[in-house]
Amino acid sequence: MNQSDIPASGSDIKIIVAAHKPYAMPKDRMYLPVHVGAAGKKTIEGYQRDDEGDNISKYNPYFCELTGLYWAWKNLDADYIGLVHYRRHFAMDGRTLEYRQIKPYLNRIKVFTPKKRWYVIETLGSHYDHTHYHMHLEITKEVLAEKYPEYIRFFDRALKHRWGYMFNMSIMRRDLLDEYCNWLFDILFEVYHRVEAANYTSFEKRYVGRMGEILFNVWLEYMLGTSRIFKRETMELPFDVEENMLVKVPAFLKAKFFGEKYDKSF
Repeated sequence: MNQSDIPASGSDIKIIVAAHKPYAMPKDRMYLPVHVGAAGKKTIEGYQRDDEGDNISKYNPYFCELTGLYWAWKNLDADYIGLVHYRRHFAMDGRTLEYRQIKPYLNRIKVFTPKKRWYVIETLGSHYDHTHYHMHLEITKEVLAEKYPEYIRFFDRALKHRWGYMFNMSIMRRDLLDEYCNWLFDILFEVYHRVEAANYTSFEKRYVGRMGEILFNVWLEYMLGTSRIFKRETMELPFDVEENMLVKVPAFLKAKFFGEKYDKSF
């Protein structure tokens, strides 16, 4: 390692790459491949299992990549911690994000988010209604009202946006990650216990992870709206993969206009 690559105080960063199977991983040292949902499964060589240490690995069918975020939160020691997916990483200057690229922004940016996903003819709330089950939003709002009522107006505001920060991807300063995860998992476990999902398909069971996506938007809306974080302290990062709009757009339109809910990921 070159001397210039050694993190200065406050600039150490670790980004987990959530994966459930072997895949080509970024080579930069800040990335850590994590086998999400590893409980009861064979070890993937070179991957950190998410069922070691303090973990919620067994809930992966519901929480999706968030079992990886939970593991990172509880078991990693770094000034910044992030989460990306095995098929979708953050990018900068047209290439998968590297430490040398993000280093100048550390200590100045508190939260790195994905680039907004624009729905244009839908809001974040109506899109969820058309593609999944409105009940999930209702129950999540009920839990918020009981546990964190100060967030309700930001929940309503976030659902009215025609865009959203999706995929549960982010990179956060450690103190904010602690605050966010304490809040997030407190809500999500209560939602999990209140939704009757015995007859859900494997795809439908992922509703907890999807509520995590919604709640990230709510949390950020709250942090910005109460000046806990200023806009200049956040930064959007694009992805290093192009989305297949020939598949996504028709499914999006069928959900909105013909009530055909999603039955798979795109």
